[in-house]
Formats: sequence, structure tokens, C-alpha cells
Amino acid sequence: MPENAHWLADRVAVVTGASRGIGRATAEAMAKAGAHVIMAARDHAALASVAEYIHKAGGEATPVPTDVSRAEDVERLFTVATNIGTPTALVCAAGFLSCVPFEETTLQTWAESLGVNLTGTFLCCREGFTAMRRAGGGRIVNIASLSGIYATEKFAGLAAYTVSKHGVVGLTEAIAAEGKLHGISAFCISPGAVDTEMLRRANSNLQPGLTPNEVADLIVALFDNPWTAASGANIPLFSNA
Repeated sequence: MPENAHWLADRVAVVTGASRGIGRATAEAMAKAGAHVIMAARDHAALASVAEYIHKAGGEATPVPTDVSRAEDVERLFTVATNIGTPTALVCAAGFLSCVPFEETTLQTWAESLGVNLTGTFLCCREGFTAMRRAGGGRIVNIASLSGIYATEKFAGLAAYTVSKHGVVGLTEAIAAEGKLHGISAFCISPGAVDTEMLRRANSNLQPGLTPNEVADLIVALFDNPWTAASGANIPLFSNA
């Protein structure tokens, strides 16, 4: 049942990448906190399965198959959300990773990596920002990576992914700067080794030190305690392994 003490209670929230990993865990946690979660992902069947799980647990969720790199898909996603209520919470967790040596990185791989990870985050944040400004405020959490933080260890084969996540950190800072006048806060979370399929594609030798549920719990805590003076901050999550 929803935990009505949460800021998220009775709000409309959009979560991308909601079919698996951090996005799925976040959608489930936000629904448990009382939000009606509008769930976006490209995997239709997996998205429907997560929505069914949330419904059986007593939560509210609406799956919307979405490719966040496509502006028309993102516009449709937010149209669905707005028809349910004003979206005042947004989590951008959709991600794409292709592990390939730098010299073999094709334009297609580069474009898809930046298209999903950076352009997709931009498109969703732009739609979300507009809705939140009209509503008088809102809260955004973007998922980057330790790969996108200066001076942390990087791994071979992830040039496009690394660049895209650096971009997400900068985008979040820009949104926070403009959001101050409108009651909109924005944070970035940069996890290290989280137990997800994406981690295994990035580096099969890495041992996960975080679970998707642990990251989701932090996200819910950020919504509950907006720390507006720290809006724009990037929060690194280092592995405990």
C-alpha cells in the first residue's frame, strides 16, 4: 500500500528506463511511496510486466512504450502523464551501453549512446521542466554514472557511454540553475557498480557493490528531502565491493 507520508504521495511521476535495473526499482519504490508512476521504456512486454507487479502490490502505474531518443515519443509520454495529472516528479534512468574499442566505435553506436543517454534525458527534462514550471515547482533526478565524473577510473570500450554521462551531469547543473526561479530542483546520481545487466555488458569482471533497490531508495529520499540549496549537485555512489 502507498506510504502516504512521502512527498510523492498522490503525485504523478514519470520514470524512464522503467522496464529493468535502476529504472524498474525506482518505479516500484515511487509507486510504493504513493505516486502514480508513468513508466517509459522500449521493451513493451517488460514494461507491462512491471506495471502488473505494481498493480498487484496496490500501486498505480501506467506503462507507455517510449524511445526517449525520439522527440515525438517523449511528447506522447508526457501527454499521457498530463492527462492523468500534472507530472511534478521525473526520474531519467533510461540508458544504453555498447562496449566497443574506441577505434571501432561507429557513428551509429556513438549516435545511439548519446541519443538515449543524453538527448533522451534532455527531451524528458525539457518536457518535465515545462510541466513543473506551470505547476509552480517539481523535482528531477537524472541517472549518470561514475564514468561521467572527472578523475574516476574509466574502462576501455566505453568512450560513447562516458561522454554521454559527462553530458548528463552538465545538463543537470544547467536545469538546476534555471529551475531556481520556478521551484524546480534537479539532482544527478552517479552510481558505480550496480547489479544490473548493463554492468555485466560494461565489464563482466566488475563485482557489483550496489543493488538497484538501494539506488531507488536514495532517489525516493531525494524527493522527500529536496535540499533545494544543493540543487544541481551530482551524487557519486561508490561500490562497497
